Amino acid sequence: QVQLMESGGGLVQPGGSLRLSCAASGSISSFDVLGWYRQAPGKQREMVATITRADRTNYADSVKGRFTITRDNAKNTMYLQMNSLKRDDTAVYYCNAVQVRAIGGLNTYWGQGTQVTVSS
Repeated sequence: QVQLMESGGGLVQPGGSLRLSCAASGSISSFDVLGWYRQAPGKQREMVATITRADRTNYADSVKGRFTITRDNAKNTMYLQMNSLKRDDTAVYYCNAVQVRAIGGLNTYWGQGTQVTVSS
């Protein structure tokens, strides 16, 4: 049983910064893709950032240049550094981990989410 736990959310003013953390119960080196997703009120969940085993990263256009996804295999933790935060960044942020299945398809795991609120 894989567990992911987000932390680091909170209330921040526009232009401020937060760093989100996602700790895994097992080795994150076992996952092929790690990522952060978010869901704002009244909207669908969207991809924010992903990172592969080869450290290739992808970002939503809305966060490019402001957010950075990283991982620390020794600590079994991944991070999302969020700078220059905007009101539109307000959402529940979820961490995600994916393993490619040997028989085909994917195993996907989700954390419980952490609230980020950007407001003056």
